[in-house]
Amino acid sequence: MRRAVLDPNILISALLSPRGAPARLVAQWLAGEFELVVSERLLTELERALAYPKLRARVSADHATAFVEFLRESADVTAEPPETLPASSPDPGDDYLIALAAASRAALVSGDRHLLGLGERLPILPVQAYLDVLAGS
Repeated sequence: MRRAVLDPNILISALLSPRGAPARLVAQWLAGEFELVVSERLLTELERALAYPKLRARVSADHATAFVEFLRESADVTAEPPETLPASSPDPGDDYLIALAAASRAALVSGDRHLLGLGERLPILPVQAYLDVLAGS
């Protein structure tokens, strides 16, 4: 089965725009098209971001909490991987996502240009490209 780590920015986009490509990707996960890999660090980052006032105005505290708990219960929650990286991001705060994807043998799906810039060396894809992979394109 295909496996993917979704950058918290993708998960947030799925919540904000239920008809957008990130929401379609989450629907593909829910339909069993791939296994979603998360870690406690990823979930903590997601919780923190969802509490920002700019996002809280669009996603209620209850909805944010329910979403994170749903991910915790439904996704493959993996132990934090060692910080051994196949490559580093220009943003060191994203290195844990690279480590998680590498240790889980999963693609990393992101909208972050720093991470996408590593896509020639690592399986890091934008949302639409991963949707195309799932569709067999």
